Amino acid sequence: MPGAEPIDLPGGPVGVVLSHGFTGTTQSMRPWAEHLAAAGFTVKAPRLPGHGTSVQDMNTTRFADWYAEVERSFDDLLTRCTTVFAMGLSMGGTLVLRLAELRPEVAGLVIVNASLATERKDAKLLPLLARVVPSFPGIASDIKKPGVTELAYPKIALKAALSMQQSWPVVRADLPKITCPVLAFRSAVDHVVEPVSGRLLREGCVHAEEVVLEDSYHVATLDNDAPRIFEGSVEFIRKHTAQA
Repeated sequence: MPGAEPIDLPGGPVGVVLSHGFTGTTQSMRPWAEHLAAAGFTVKAPRLPGHGTSVQDMNTTRFADWYAEVERSFDDLLTRCTTVFAMGLSMGGTLVLRLAELRPEVAGLVIVNASLATERKDAKLLPLLARVVPSFPGIASDIKKPGVTELAYPKIALKAALSMQQSWPVVRADLPKITCPVLAFRSAVDHVVEPVSGRLLREGCVHAEEVVLEDSYHVATLDNDAPRIFEGSVEFIRKHTAQA
């Protein structure tokens, strides 16, 4: 899909790996990536496997595939940079949380509306539905700002969605392993990721700093609060790079 290409912006000795979310593409990361690059950082945002092509492709991929792509990008940045941070939106936030749980070299995390759970009753039917139904209507473009559209699939690949759901307990259980600083942005109104995810993150990662976004929905990196996220990320990197 045009606009879904991987992003690789060379810069200074501090690197940032950015991860887009479930059914989304790097289009939701590009303004963030360009802001970070303009501040002098080396930025890499991979296109997650099965994303940016077709829903059928996505149904052949799983959480382990998406995580492996994020980790590959992180390892690539480690060969080019002295310090590497990780940032992500929605499931991208979940992926970089997992990265920090497994890779203590992560210098710090910035996450936006990371998904860790759901309280939707129909989610209990997902294991059954994934066997018989390939997809459901999508979750794209939950954006408050008028005239902005997210480049994402119009449908949810159910086998892939089940894999994401099955990853949540694993990620939640290992949250206490995260030792790097964490800045967590959470939209006050989010029609995709429920407040339970934010609560579980605060409980599991007690040193995380939460910032509530009052003027954005789920895809906050393309929404009204995007400048706040971008500027806050630069300040976060500079603060913790100086401390290191």
